[in-house]
Amino acid sequence: MAAQSKWVVSVPVATLWTSYDSPREIDSAALGSKPDYEAWLEKLTYETRLELCNSNLVQSQVLYGQEVIVIEQRDSWAHVLVPEQPSGKDERGYPGWIPLEQLISVSEWEIENGPVAEVRSKKAKLSRENGLGELELSYQTFLPVLEEQEEVIIVQTPDGTGSLSAQDVRVSASYSSRRKGSGSDIADEGERFLGLPYLWGGMSSYGLDCSGFSYTMCKANGYTIPRDAHEQASDGKEADLNDLQKGDLLFFAYEEGKGFIHHVGIYYGDGQLLHSPKTGKTVEIIPLAGTIYEKELCAARRYGQDTEE
Repeated sequence: MAAQSKWVVSVPVATLWTSYDSPREIDSAALGSKPDYEAWLEKLTYETRLELCNSNLVQSQVLYGQEVIVIEQRDSWAHVLVPEQPSGKDERGYPGWIPLEQLISVSEWEIENGPVAEVRSKKAKLSRENGLGELELSYQTFLPVLEEQEEVIIVQTPDGTGSLSAQDVRVSASYSSRRKGSGSDIADEGERFLGLPYLWGGMSSYGLDCSGFSYTMCKANGYTIPRDAHEQASDGKEADLNDLQKGDLLFFAYEEGKGFIHHVGIYYGDGQLLHSPKTGKTVEIIPLAGTIYEKELCAARRYGQDTEE
């Protein structure tokens, strides 16, 4: 029986738009079959970055090789669900719209049950065969492994085969069997991204929003958690606010902690918060004491293996 074809992302990072008509003229560099993210982000002003959130233009992002479920096609766009990003919006995965040019249908694509290469560098060069040239992949991109060599890892790509430097990746027996880290590992991983600009909906090493930051650092340590902050706050293991451990996720709500959860960060230890704060800011470590975050702190969840018995 022939394997059922799957839709996977064919560009390094595909933005998950709220609607097929969400992109503005200024967003054109992020569209098409060869998006240029650096050019797109460089062109965005503070105001046009803020509009991604305030006008509800963007939902999330999806990385090269990630599977999506196409539920509708409209002109040159696909309405998709992202199974790897759990969401209360749809039990099958996070919903949004992606240009059809940024997707490809493949008959064989296996991440769960075969060896996989996980990009551990912030960005990694993928050399593709058949004259397709190089792609710059984001941190936490996963591709099926075809062969391990001393200096390079040969991988399956959505459009053929390619190679990655062994220094940029970690190989696991399967996606589900990848190493699970501690809470300290989650925080230490996040520290690597200090100075990375906030990007609403960001899920890559080009930019992360607050819940994209916590999601990605947990994913890098073997844990798949909900995509959005308010859902992350009801998953995992409850942590005592008076007995926090490094790597616990901290949640913040309006009305001095009594309202809707609007922000998440990672507890860095010693009363400090590691987070991606908001548009115009970058990933930072700050003391909680004396800040609005101290007043708004409402919950903590533990996703990593306990750092203490």
